[in-house]
Amino acid sequence: MNIQTVATQPFSDQKPGTSGLRKKVPTFKQPHYLENFIQSIFDSLENIQGQTFVLGGDGRYYNRQAIQIILKMAAANGVGRMLVGQGGILSTPAASCIIRKNQAFGGIILSASHNPGGPEEDFGVKYNISNGGPAPEKVTSAIYERSKVIDSYKIMEAADINLDQLSSHQLGEMTVEVIDSVADYAELMESLFDFGKISELLKSGKFRMCMDSLHAVTGGYAKDIFEQRLGAPAGTVQNGIPLEDFGGGHPDPNLVYAHDLVEVMFGDNAPDFGAASDGDGDRNMILGKNFFVTPSDSLAVLAANAKLVPGYSSGLAGIARSMPTSAAPDRVAEKMGINCYETPTGWKFFGNLLDADKATLCGEESFGTGSNHVREKDGLWAVLFWLNILAARQESVEDIVKEHWKIYGRNYYSRHDYEGVETDKANTLMGNLRSLLSSLPGKKYGQYEVKYADDFSYTDPVDGSVSAKQGIRIGFTDGSRIVFRLSGTGTQGATLRLYVESYEPDASKHDEDTQAALSPLIGIADEIAQIKNLTGREKPTVIT
Repeated sequence: MNIQTVATQPFSDQKPGTSGLRKKVPTFKQPHYLENFIQSIFDSLENIQGQTFVLGGDGRYYNRQAIQIILKMAAANGVGRMLVGQGGILSTPAASCIIRKNQAFGGIILSASHNPGGPEEDFGVKYNISNGGPAPEKVTSAIYERSKVIDSYKIMEAADINLDQLSSHQLGEMTVEVIDSVADYAELMESLFDFGKISELLKSGKFRMCMDSLHAVTGGYAKDIFEQRLGAPAGTVQNGIPLEDFGGGHPDPNLVYAHDLVEVMFGDNAPDFGAASDGDGDRNMILGKNFFVTPSDSLAVLAANAKLVPGYSSGLAGIARSMPTSAAPDRVAEKMGINCYETPTGWKFFGNLLDADKATLCGEESFGTGSNHVREKDGLWAVLFWLNILAARQESVEDIVKEHWKIYGRNYYSRHDYEGVETDKANTLMGNLRSLLSSLPGKKYGQYEVKYADDFSYTDPVDGSVSAKQGIRIGFTDGSRIVFRLSGTGTQGATLRLYVESYEPDASKHDEDTQAALSPLIGIADEIAQIKNLTGREKPTVIT
């Protein structure tokens, strides 16, 4: 057993964001770069000797090479057992499932989620803790602090492990088990949903669905669950072979990047139901025939119909949504007599609520929905939840959503992304907004009067921790609001996100075009923030 201690020097840019450390592949391939960060993870954890860890990724470029390095470093650092997905593949929700099922110490997930993949594109490393969820801030801060002073790392000299065969290997004293990537996750899904009823729907000949995996991690999961276990026709899953560069596409399930699916669902003879997932399988987009379901509405509809699903038939403890997500789920929670928690963006904030049984369902406007079954958002889970509701109600997606609006009112809602904005300009815009906050309440913009303006701060109801500066909210007296925040998931420049929301209780006004309905508020947002002047952008990169 030849363990090497390799001298190194710190890199200054290894601070994890909301979803771990994300950089371009050439950055990760620099000598010592990946190794420094992995050693910083191991150094910042206590009592890892002999423990079980889970390892896998979304199959993007550099996934396999990184896994071999991490395995040899884990062995050198005294890890006892490593569970690795076959082919190096584990969707993020499946990794969470496996961590929880095996009571593992933690897991390392290799993904840059919905960002593009390839030799010059994005790569990421994220550490998940024993509950299966993303590491909280105190853990990521400890990793970062260690990365700033690291002077050596440990790695074992050994041959690479064959990741493609289900098998067990020894790396020194560490056992490496190459496990079925899908089996545990699919078993968990069967325990939550009425597979019999969903299968009946998919085999009825009266219902067609299309699942687009965007050449990303869920291809194998979707084929196994939908086409094999549930009996959907072959070809139901499109773009189902995971590729290192996602087929040259952008594995982000929205109306712009999931264009193949959009063409099918808004084309002639469209299927009844369509869905897409992202690079690492934790996001989802839901479509009906010629009908798009916003993620905010999706969470609200799932919550309102939860009792139709076996795993949630006893009711919900509560709902949680990220602050920029529309208030549609709040109205469902109010009617149910349960709490709806408003958290900062980042799935880790839901973990405490789920662990403390304060929330059962949670979601983000960025196409992420999940529940207490794992501690990550879960794309295929959301698709199965919708299929279970459709099978139980025997109505179309559009009819179910429009009926929901009649009961609860409609939250017109949209997100405008300005990607790759120069960081200085984005920071200036946010700084200017912060300086205006105290002067905005009471101001009128056309028919809208500002009720409040703040920089969102969250106090965790479980552990009392405070997260400040989580996004700027400007709320109006009629319940409308605009929100500005900078995203932490990109690798170049800054992504400015503008969220616009208007509540409409009148059912006769529920069929307006979303952008038209929100047009006055979009204009106000530009007037207050000076988006065009400061960014030089005439329009957003992506509108959802």
